Amino acid sequence: MANVLWLQGGACSGNTMSFLNAQEPTVVELITDFGVNILWHPSIGLEIGEQVTNLMNDIIKGKVQMDILVYEGSIIQGPNGKGTMNYFCDKPMQEWVKDLSKVAGFVVAIGDCATWGGIPAVPPNPSESTGMQFLKKAKGGFLGADYKSKGGLPVINIPGCPAHPDWITQILVAISTGRIKDVLLDDYHRPKTFFTDFVQTGCPNVVNFANKVDGGFGKRGGCLFYEVGCRGPMTRASCNKILWNRQSSKTRANHPCLGCTEPGFPHHDLKKGSVFKTLKYLGFLPQDVPAGNSKIGYYTRAGFEKVMGGAEKLLGVDQATRETSK
Repeated sequence: MANVLWLQGGACSGNTMSFLNAQEPTVVELITDFGVNILWHPSIGLEIGEQVTNLMNDIIKGKVQMDILVYEGSIIQGPNGKGTMNYFCDKPMQEWVKDLSKVAGFVVAIGDCATWGGIPAVPPNPSESTGMQFLKKAKGGFLGADYKSKGGLPVINIPGCPAHPDWITQILVAISTGRIKDVLLDDYHRPKTFFTDFVQTGCPNVVNFANKVDGGFGKRGGCLFYEVGCRGPMTRASCNKILWNRQSSKTRANHPCLGCTEPGFPHHDLKKGSVFKTLKYLGFLPQDVPAGNSKIGYYTRAGFEKVMGGAEKLLGVDQATRETSK
């Protein structure tokens, strides 16, 4: 049995909607088969008003055990660090989070806003939003860089906008069954189970990426990295391995990956012209290059391959090769 309290801060409820669509396991299976007891959830909890306030106070006082604190949405600290922009159950939400995190067995941040601030934290950030233990790529966030739950782990981050439903339920299963310490976390506290491979892994356009074949938005037959801002080559997530709705993913539907599982999201702070467009230096060199590459090294290799590919077409090498092979 694992008691779960789910709270929402500066959130759009997108991660809750995702969670309720989980399939492996479903939310019902989470409760019936894996012993998860949801103490309260803002969308499906039956308690209201003073009942919720009393429940949280009982948790803080140790009268009710809370094994998992799930938090969705940014921590709103405005104005001036007081947090009164997000008032909940008689006091700022940030105060509840601070007190509850001290008694939580484990803390799980769901979605980009909770993990590192997300869209609410885009400058000028009027709500003074931050993530639970990160603000963008900087470790610290609301709870501080050294925070660890009673279970001995930092905040477990499940990023995404929204996070995949099965990422959420499978981590809750790992905690409820006592196997969470077998799950390795990366430098951003993401479970490596889901955030080791790049989104590009399993993408049907990966051959076009390798061959430097440009694509266009909504078109088939080309890689979306070169022109329409696809971040699949530098975004760690299992979107093309654990498919959405068991059917597809952005890149399988020929939509560019937005890089929503990385701490830089939204990338370029939503600068005008940065969405669905590959930002470039000198009009042809991508500002962001695939992970594991230096910019100079990537530009050199990509440029050489592009030039040689054009030369082969100009000289009719492809045609000559086909005729020779007949």
